[in-house]
Amino acid sequence: MKRLPGRAGLLAATALGTALGSFAAMGNATAATTQLNGEWAPFTRCPVDAPAMLAADGLVQTPQCVVSTSASGSIKLGNTTVSTGRTDLQIGVVENADGTSTVVAPPSGALIADSATVPGGLLGLMCPSNVPAVTAICRQITDSSLNKITATVESVGSPSDFDQTAGILTDKPIVSIPVRIHLQNPFLGSNCYIGSKSNPVVLRPKNLNLPDFGMTFFKGDGTVADDGEMSRINLTGAVQNDSTFAVPGASGCGLGLFGLIDAAVNLKTGLPSAAGKNSVTLNDTQTSLAGLLAPGTVAPDAGRALSQGWHSAVK
Repeated sequence: MKRLPGRAGLLAATALGTALGSFAAMGNATAATTQLNGEWAPFTRCPVDAPAMLAADGLVQTPQCVVSTSASGSIKLGNTTVSTGRTDLQIGVVENADGTSTVVAPPSGALIADSATVPGGLLGLMCPSNVPAVTAICRQITDSSLNKITATVESVGSPSDFDQTAGILTDKPIVSIPVRIHLQNPFLGSNCYIGSKSNPVVLRPKNLNLPDFGMTFFKGDGTVADDGEMSRINLTGAVQNDSTFAVPGASGCGLGLFGLIDAAVNLKTGLPSAAGKNSVTLNDTQTSLAGLLAPGTVAPDAGRALSQGWHSAVK
């Protein structure tokens, strides 16, 4: 795949980032963020100081920051569909001269999202049951606090298979993101997950429509300026979807019940679930990409120049 030159390359990579917001589905995960001035404001978690980003020279490798958010969406795993809240995905991207790209996740992970509540709670997830231990739990669920289940999507590795040209197309997988889903409820214990580090849910989103876009130029500190050495591309209105991923069964659920809770959850929710029976959709994604307008002019220090600009914008 040929590398797209100049601003076309920036545009393609940014469109690609749009799709990244589609998988940060559920949860109440939090991470430390940094307040930034001006055009840098959305890029609170860009890993500008990661070794791979700092090492980008601007000729063979070009560093960029990507942020993608969505206010709403849904995810279907087996028989269960959950409405999602606001999501926030932030990554660094190193564009290589051979047309490939390397994704760099922040130390806290790429995905941060609002809490999502599983419809029906624990009663809906595993009750009724013909397993005596599970039935005993079902009988104890007498108020909403015991019944409520929240779900949190967690990164379990860096994204891969990043295809920048797919970001300006439709119906073509853009990136692979491995995640697991943490189910939280007093009866489920602290280690109840759908997917795992060794067997994750792998999302491969694609654009259902092309986003609208605009472009601004700014100084390293975030100040808008037509003669700025930085550029930011903004894409809005895209819907992303993936309905090709498989979902493994739940594991680690319940306290000392030797897999009985796992089995009850999996039976009621239809897990494990084969590819084609699950889906994720994020609505109205808002994506921005920031990078050096002419990275070759600061070679071999493009990565350090990007980092310096980001740090100069910190409030």
